[in-house]
Amino acid sequence: MAIFFAFIILVLWLFCSNIVCNVVGIKSEVFDVLDFGAVGDGTVDSSEAFLKAWNFVCSRETENVILIVPENQTFLLHPVTFSGPCKGKEIKFLILGRIVSPISPKTWEGLDQGKWLTFYGVYGLKVKGTGEINGRGWGWWNQSCRDHPGLAMTFQSCKTSSLSQVRLINSSQTHVLITGTDDFIIKDVVITAPETSPNTDGIHIDSAINIVIRNSIIGSGDDCVSIGDHTTNIDISHVKCGPGHGISIGSLGRAGNFVQVQNIRVSRVAFKGTTNGARIKTWQVGKGYVRGVTFENLFFNSVKNPIIIDQNYCNVRGACKELQTGVEIRDVVYRNLWGTSSTDVAITLNCSQSISCTGLLLQSIWLKSAMIGKKVSSSCINAHGATIGVVQPAPCFQD
Repeated sequence: MAIFFAFIILVLWLFCSNIVCNVVGIKSEVFDVLDFGAVGDGTVDSSEAFLKAWNFVCSRETENVILIVPENQTFLLHPVTFSGPCKGKEIKFLILGRIVSPISPKTWEGLDQGKWLTFYGVYGLKVKGTGEINGRGWGWWNQSCRDHPGLAMTFQSCKTSSLSQVRLINSSQTHVLITGTDDFIIKDVVITAPETSPNTDGIHIDSAINIVIRNSIIGSGDDCVSIGDHTTNIDISHVKCGPGHGISIGSLGRAGNFVQVQNIRVSRVAFKGTTNGARIKTWQVGKGYVRGVTFENLFFNSVKNPIIIDQNYCNVRGACKELQTGVEIRDVVYRNLWGTSSTDVAITLNCSQSISCTGLLLQSIWLKSAMIGKKVSSSCINAHGATIGVVQPAPCFQD
């Protein structure tokens, strides 16, 4: 009898629409974007209908509100911002169908070209579902980056929120931006774009605190995950990365600004065929610090730069003049890293002659060449640290 009763409650929760479900403590309202005029043929602009639906559910005072993007439907959305704060404690934006962007750049004329789907100032937001968000960015990939709408999804100033299960593909540039946000979880997502697509980062984080990324698959033409300025307590784990440029802290300090990045943990990531693995990249003109970083339990499969710090980044790669400024990089741990490098140099620690990298730790590192019979080496400039256990290739610290 108890099992039967639980089943009835589940059915009521799934199928109630435009009514309040208040059964043994469950209080939710469920709405469908089709009820607000959205058209799921993939050609009619449904952004106004989605915005109407959002404004309606955002105004509901019910504890939990669910807005459904139904399956077996394709919705064309022009640039739209879903704004908060909302009255309900929690809003679920349930994507079961497909959302696609406009193909023509003219759609963004007079608008912020850096945004397509934006959630702003929403607390308790849960975007999830088995559906797909397609940025259809191929029309821009051969054009100048300034002509690109920069992002597929933006979560700005959203607190205690999450993105899960959704598939994001072919953004014109970055697929997901987390900015000005506190306590945000990304899990069980799949992000894909061609390896040749420019600047199509999977996830970019900046000005954010307490961000978790886990159990996800990311492959694109740029960083799988990039971590920008003013970020603290970032935890990335159980991610498959590739193709792409790896997981990067940076680039940082490009405008000569004071960088503040700390308490970053990257764990249990598998890199396959990426340009970089665990990377920290800062501009020479920058100031400030990157500190308290841990890369651990990482696997590299034919990665060009498995471990790399570049503290001398500038506009002309390979021809950077030495400057007296720089972002301080210290207290960085590399622990239990293994796999293969597709280049001769598996560990690169290119630090500034003026502001050295300090407090580096290499512990239990085993990297070998992806090419049979070849050896790999380490390259260091003004890098200071220590080793524990076996480290291969041999370290080259200046201490």
